[in-house]
Amino acid sequence: MTELTKRSLLSHAEALAKKEYSSRELTEAYLARIAEGEARVGAYLTVTAERALREAEESDKRRARGETLGVLDGIPCAVKDTICTAGVRTTCGSRMLEHYIPPYDATVIRRLSERGFVLLGKTNSDEFGMGSTTEYSALGMTRNPLDHTRVAGGSSGGSAAAVAAGECTYALGSDTGGSVRQPAAFCGIVGMKPTYGRVSRYGLVAFASSLEQIGPMSRTVGDNEAIWNGIRGADPLDATSREGAAGALSDRSDLRGLRIGLGEEFFGNGLSPDVKLAVLAAAERYRELGATVTSVSLPTVKQALAAYYVISAAEASSNLARFDGVRFGKRAKEYGSMEELYCRSRSEGFGAEVKRRILLGTFVLSEGYYDKYYKRALRTRERVRAEFERVFEACDLLLTPVAPTVAYRLGEKMKNPEGMYLGDWDTVPVNLAGLPALSLPCGKGEGGLPVGMQLIGPADSEPLLYAVGRAFEEVEA
Repeated sequence: MTELTKRSLLSHAEALAKKEYSSRELTEAYLARIAEGEARVGAYLTVTAERALREAEESDKRRARGETLGVLDGIPCAVKDTICTAGVRTTCGSRMLEHYIPPYDATVIRRLSERGFVLLGKTNSDEFGMGSTTEYSALGMTRNPLDHTRVAGGSSGGSAAAVAAGECTYALGSDTGGSVRQPAAFCGIVGMKPTYGRVSRYGLVAFASSLEQIGPMSRTVGDNEAIWNGIRGADPLDATSREGAAGALSDRSDLRGLRIGLGEEFFGNGLSPDVKLAVLAAAERYRELGATVTSVSLPTVKQALAAYYVISAAEASSNLARFDGVRFGKRAKEYGSMEELYCRSRSEGFGAEVKRRILLGTFVLSEGYYDKYYKRALRTRERVRAEFERVFEACDLLLTPVAPTVAYRLGEKMKNPEGMYLGDWDTVPVNLAGLPALSLPCGKGEGGLPVGMQLIGPADSEPLLYAVGRAFEEVEA
């Protein structure tokens, strides 16, 4: 049954429809894989074995009655531990929420439940999504299943590692500045950061509300699109959500007439030669498929990283204020006053990286610095958005690297957090502009580790990105 855990979502759906095996048998295979591999990988914080088997049996009963709920019915998945699940703890990788059990489901969980998903468990994350290696989780470290001396990426590293290790069919992550795309690239899988508002954020524990989106992570582009179609859409519980453009493009064996731009600024700032070579080789493959590939310039991208860290820290400072030991989160056992309760609870509950970003956010929002830093960052954000709009008048999508290198060695960025921030150079402009971006493998780099390329499109262009990604995946297969 081990071979079952190497198959794609769509192949599982076809096999279940043909009754080649049951959802329970499939779920048991994944649970066995988790039991075998977790000591080395550390992808999960909570495994919900009993629930998974129960949901699998319910799916098998529906199938026997001819009442299948669609392509996701009976397929085992994992969910990043920043997404609320009723009755299952949601820790955000933090001591602050180590024992928190939500009384409600996030909208994406409800939508997957309506489609018959099987929840295997909750995956590890950098604390409150703040990090790029999943070493900043207070509850354990996740290793890259392709090389246990390397990180899985972050902050959705647990989800990426679980998919790559065959410990689930697919997973959900969240992407604030690259947290779906970068771990997908490091682990050699596919990850989508949707257009802002296309997927409800209700039930996602907030880090930076104007930047983050929940996104799917999977083995193949086709699987990813199936998941995205299952979770997207407007939600009355999230005022920022919307329906967006509907429908999907048909498969295309060639891409004649497609205009692809290579963003010059995305190919700088410490990009390793092996990553550059792999992405440019992917561009050449698109030329062979009939696309026109030309260089384009987005000068303000050079300022995007600084603007991102100002805006995201400011929003984190505001969003995490609720974790004070009174309303939410860990409460200090010893204190002499309310002020001391707040200080002790937050000092004990938050890790160093979260404290660093809260302090930065509080500083840029303070009197005398608000205009100098925060408002300036907002103006930069608008310029980034405008530049993307200008470029998309001349091309249909952009092709860029996801990260400047392959997966880092464990501990490498813990000593140099600034280096970790610089690793977000190619991903954060997408979040500032609210655009969709697809990460998929495009070759090998140092040590034979995967390199990820990023397809960036205008708002609501997910169907186009999936079609273009699928075309590359098919010729590379």
